[in-house]
Amino acid sequence: MTKILLVGQDEALLEGLVQSLAALGRPSTVALSLSDARHQAARELPLVAVVDGNLADATGEALGIPLAPGGAIVLYRTMSAPRTAMLSPAQQRSVLADLTLPLERNRLVALVQHVEERARATGRGHRRTTPPETTPAI
Repeated sequence: MTKILLVGQDEALLEGLVQSLAALGRPSTVALSLSDARHQAARELPLVAVVDGNLADATGEALGIPLAPGGAIVLYRTMSAPRTAMLSPAQQRSVLADLTLPLERNRLVALVQHVEERARATGRGHRRTTPPETTPAI
């Protein structure tokens, strides 16, 4: 199942996103800082990390969040807190999208579905373990 990691400090917005994603069958967790996000992601790799753009701008640490194979980082901002700094070229190349939430909530859902389909199509989805070969009894 696709795991989504939401990172930011606007708890009301994040809780609303968690509820919306849960209603669509997309489990998600919340981290209030990039440090917490890295720790949570290390325990269970998310396919998509949705990160507050202002946190990503300030430190560049958003690129250090471990992701599942085929995963992506999506940045967001709110209407009340516009982005204060520009992304570095490395960050621009590394993020899938830059959304304004909650206005572009449907676009976020579409991006999550796209990343999930892309990971599955390229064989980077859920890895299955091959059972050990059995030797027929003689």
